[in-house]
Amino acid sequence: MESINFLNNEGTFSVRQAENYSHLYFPIAGEEGIKSSLSPNLGGDSKLNQNSFVIEPVSAENLHNNRSGRNFWCNVDGCGSWSVVGVSAEEECRKFTKEQDDSELTAGFMWQTVTRTSQKYQLSAKVTSFVPLKHNVEIMQVEIRNNSNQQQVITPIAAIPLYGRSADNIRDHRHVTSLLHRITTTDYGVMVKPTMSFDERGHKENHMIYYVCGISGNSEKPQSFYPIVEEYIGEGGSFTHPQAVICNKSGENAGRYYEGKEAIGGIRFETVTLKAGESTSYTILLGATDSSEEITELIQKCNKDEKVKVMFNEMKEYWQSKVNVRFYTGNNGFDSYMRWVSFQPILRRIYGCSFLPYHDYGKGGRGWRDLWQDCLALLIMDPTNVRQMILDNYGGVRIDGTNATIIGEKQGEFIADRNNITRVWMDHGVWPFITTKLYIDQTGDIGILNQDVSYFKDQQIERGFGKDIRWKEKYGNVQKDIKGKTYSGSVLEHLLLQHLCAFYEVGEHNHIKLRGADWNDALDMAEKHGESVAFTCAYAGNMKEIALYMKKMKDILNISTVELLVEMRMLLQDDIEIYENIMEKQELLHNYTILCRHNITGKKVKIDIDSIVSSLEHKADWLMQNIRKHEWIKDLDGNGWFNSYYDNDGKPVEGVLNNGVRMMLTGQVFAIMSETAQKEQVSAICKSADRYLYEKEIGGYRLNTDFHEQKFNLGRMFGFAYGEKENGAVFSHMTVMYANALYRRGFVKEGYKALQTLADTALNFETSRIYPGIPEYFNSKGRGMYHYLTGAASWYMITMLTEVFGVRGETGELVIRPKLVREQFDKEGRASVQLLFADKNFIIEFYNPNGHTYGEYQIKRAVCDNNTALYNSGMQVCLSRKKIIEMDNSIHKIIVELK
Repeated sequence: MESINFLNNEGTFSVRQAENYSHLYFPIAGEEGIKSSLSPNLGGDSKLNQNSFVIEPVSAENLHNNRSGRNFWCNVDGCGSWSVVGVSAEEECRKFTKEQDDSELTAGFMWQTVTRTSQKYQLSAKVTSFVPLKHNVEIMQVEIRNNSNQQQVITPIAAIPLYGRSADNIRDHRHVTSLLHRITTTDYGVMVKPTMSFDERGHKENHMIYYVCGISGNSEKPQSFYPIVEEYIGEGGSFTHPQAVICNKSGENAGRYYEGKEAIGGIRFETVTLKAGESTSYTILLGATDSSEEITELIQKCNKDEKVKVMFNEMKEYWQSKVNVRFYTGNNGFDSYMRWVSFQPILRRIYGCSFLPYHDYGKGGRGWRDLWQDCLALLIMDPTNVRQMILDNYGGVRIDGTNATIIGEKQGEFIADRNNITRVWMDHGVWPFITTKLYIDQTGDIGILNQDVSYFKDQQIERGFGKDIRWKEKYGNVQKDIKGKTYSGSVLEHLLLQHLCAFYEVGEHNHIKLRGADWNDALDMAEKHGESVAFTCAYAGNMKEIALYMKKMKDILNISTVELLVEMRMLLQDDIEIYENIMEKQELLHNYTILCRHNITGKKVKIDIDSIVSSLEHKADWLMQNIRKHEWIKDLDGNGWFNSYYDNDGKPVEGVLNNGVRMMLTGQVFAIMSETAQKEQVSAICKSADRYLYEKEIGGYRLNTDFHEQKFNLGRMFGFAYGEKENGAVFSHMTVMYANALYRRGFVKEGYKALQTLADTALNFETSRIYPGIPEYFNSKGRGMYHYLTGAASWYMITMLTEVFGVRGETGELVIRPKLVREQFDKEGRASVQLLFADKNFIIEFYNPNGHTYGEYQIKRAVCDNNTALYNSGMQVCLSRKKIIEMDNSIHKIIVELK
């Protein structure tokens, strides 16, 4: 069994014979639009967006089924044809035998190199794939070396099928859309420019050119081309046994034109004689553009090996610099793993939640929840322009407290829903405050709460229960007042609307309605009577925190009132009789949404901050007490946990039943995090989670126990096989949030267990079968699934930084309160983290000479740059914002000595 080997402290890793493992893929992309995935054999795909796929779209199963990916052949005179990427009928027969080519995959941020050595052909090849920084192209650089002791004559041939159309056409009019293809051969490659984008709702003229071009390392043009699939593979041939290659057929000249065929970027280079030990190289360009001049320019920029290598090194340095958080624990594997975890939020910003083989749902882009959670990582690594990003994001909130669910291509651009289906996810109001709170703590910019932002407007009103028949597209997508002017309210007003409207939208047990789903999108079949106790906890916790930050705003900004939309006053009523009366709460919310059906008055009223704080605190306390009173479950051993949901029959989902224990992790996470769970309840939850949900071998804490029924009255998740995806898998996101909640409440040993088990499982290649990083979930066998694009990465990085290492902002001050356990120090008792805070670079090193674990040590002293002592309370130290601002731009080192 092969394993992952880390080669340096930048996260670069290698694995031998990676092609022997199914479903492996690696992302390479740029910031100009192109997004690619590569298997160890260079399968996968490449695209700009849903409608512009350069290579045929793939799902996970296509990675081992399809052979129509990137290929490069060497026709060896007198010997045969060798695929340097291992995709040939010959190599398929030798797979898993001693005659198999020896290969090694090496990869780093946004690049992959595969080296392959053939004993039969006495050749080796090195294929490096990457996307340069300033160009919308995937580059595939191939180096061929003669390993024999005599000269060899080879004819190199690149072969990459060009799909050139929308992902929708993979089965919808696949052949018909090939009839649109117009194919030309140029001096350097094959171009495909379809006549139109095929869509029966309205065909459009196409301007996109899909291309594969090639050039030798010393600037030589290709000798000829194979532009048509059927001519390339021949009758009875295939992509793994192409007649043109096997029979060494001559290609077509430049300047040829074809219509209505499936295209391939088949490029035949001049035959070359390699002496013993001699090498040759080729650069293949793969991409899509609406400018033929751009292709010409790219060829000139890539016409020598040296130029390509400069572009490659620039790309490597750029992506390494983007991940400016580094952890050191003395465990090289874990520290390298954290480099990849920290890189994953960048990948999700580029890929959204689509465009990698397992992420074959949706049509690109990120959802509302993803937008805010990815901001958590950006606040730590790349805080530039985050303030404006947050403000723009609030523009997606509606005046009724709901929000647009899909993010457009531009920042601040929103779409109601991917499929024009009216849906409300009840958790969406929770996430913006979590991100905004981190922003305020990191920057001290509490004034952002007073910043005005517009509201999103479409035909969806009354929290998705009605349609505004007066709204037309010409109205636009911003809320207007009765005078027809765009209405803007403060960030604080947006936050209050999100939480107050949710507070009143309750079901028959007085918890917030589940609606279309909460964080768990697969709880989507309880629209009528479903309730989310889990996220009722989350809203309650947020309301407490909003109240706290309003107090800080009052003190720091020296203000006593805020201006709010006049219609909102009814939502701030502070009356326990209303809180306990479900019908009255629902009626109050309905009356508010009726006032906001189309245009609003636009009038604002000044309200005392203290009265708002009191209202929020009383509402939060009531919610928590109601949950503690009615939702606590005890098992036969006296342990317990909270019921997380009510199903569409209005019945509690969890409990001790005849067919076993039903427990879900989500409700426990938010009960702990919000402090709905009291300390003794947290202890009981930990014992219950360890007993009913924890399985070390597959990653740690399952999302739920096996319910042994499909539960059509709750959600599609119960139709999934148990142990897969949302139905009982180890779902990384919720496990990390569980760890985060435990750390916050001082349950450090328990939090460490949750985090470390995830890391250990991910790094165990024999079990996880994934490259370094954290997947969306681990399945019933411990295999990592849906790798790279998961919000768990942001939460893991934030938890490690702000809770484990305890390095965090508090309204702009740098506070350090470590919660490191003994295992997280090296042999000398040292651990450290490097980060950016207030635009200054810090290395914070912890020295634990006595080998204590959390709970045993206190902070003896803390010094910055050997001359500035930090304020020390024994458990935490603090460096003031004022002192930080006065620092220069060098790297500053803080040493925290423990005793």
